[in-house]
Amino acid sequence: MRINLADPAPTPATQSARHRAAVEMAAFADDRGLTMVQTEEHHATTNGWMPSPLTFAGAVFGATRRIGVTVSALITPLHDPLRLAEDLASLDLLSGGRLVTVAGLGYRPEEYAAHGKDWRGRGALQDEVLETLLSAWTGEPFTYRGRTVQVTPRPYTRPHPPLLIGGSSRAAARRAARLGLPLFPSAHLPELETYYHEQRAVFGTEGWVMQPPERTSLLHLSEDPDRTWAAYGGHLLHEARMYASWQSAGTRSAVRSTARDTGELRAEGVYRIVTPDECLRLAREKGGPGALILHPLCGGMPVDEGWRSLHLFTERVLPRLEG
Repeated sequence: MRINLADPAPTPATQSARHRAAVEMAAFADDRGLTMVQTEEHHATTNGWMPSPLTFAGAVFGATRRIGVTVSALITPLHDPLRLAEDLASLDLLSGGRLVTVAGLGYRPEEYAAHGKDWRGRGALQDEVLETLLSAWTGEPFTYRGRTVQVTPRPYTRPHPPLLIGGSSRAAARRAARLGLPLFPSAHLPELETYYHEQRAVFGTEGWVMQPPERTSLLHLSEDPDRTWAAYGGHLLHEARMYASWQSAGTRSAVRSTARDTGELRAEGVYRIVTPDECLRLAREKGGPGALILHPLCGGMPVDEGWRSLHLFTERVLPRLEG
């Protein structure tokens, strides 16, 4: 289940309701066997996309018992390395190891400017924060910016909380290989996976790749997709167009849309409104999406409509998948 809390016309009241609904949906999903909540980090937006994914993850962990939270991606160069090590360790302890962090550079200079960080120096910032995290999580004293520091308590997960390197560049693959961390490509990039393993051999490290499928679809369930596209397609289009506006021409992403209207968006198949039967066929088809990604609050979708989608999945799809 993907959650990002975007809202085309946010107010404190609507954003509060959306935050609370998202946590309630996570608890509902957890009780019914869904495996993961996915979110991400963005700043300097007009629609409240998701500036505080770690705070959100903590709320989800407090309301659930089994479901994981993947932050893909956390823009790690924007964070103070020592404080981030503490926050991620605390969330790992709170959740019993259910947090997965994908460390990304981001692709919007505006986010770096908003936090007083050097966009051109983002690679060096990324190296520092990742190396600091790995040293801090040992629980032993280490040297940080010329002084000896120690971060406690140690995380729950050994040797450290799940940490992957996100991106679509060879630099990201080299960084992951050098540090012995898994690679999370931003799109289906077999050639980058091959390069990563070549670099692992050079550095003598272990690692693996979490490769997105060739086709990624974000799903909303409806008994009448035509009606739902007519009533709520604008919310899907809002998210698709805003996300596309952040991506440069060379950006490679599993979720990439060039749609200018809801008709084009529907034809693309990146955002899909499907019936329960169509969702079941999608799950079972050869070469399908690999994992079903529900997006109940997409683009400011009304909370009640988001709940209808989630209920349709858990009541009309999930039992048949398990059967």
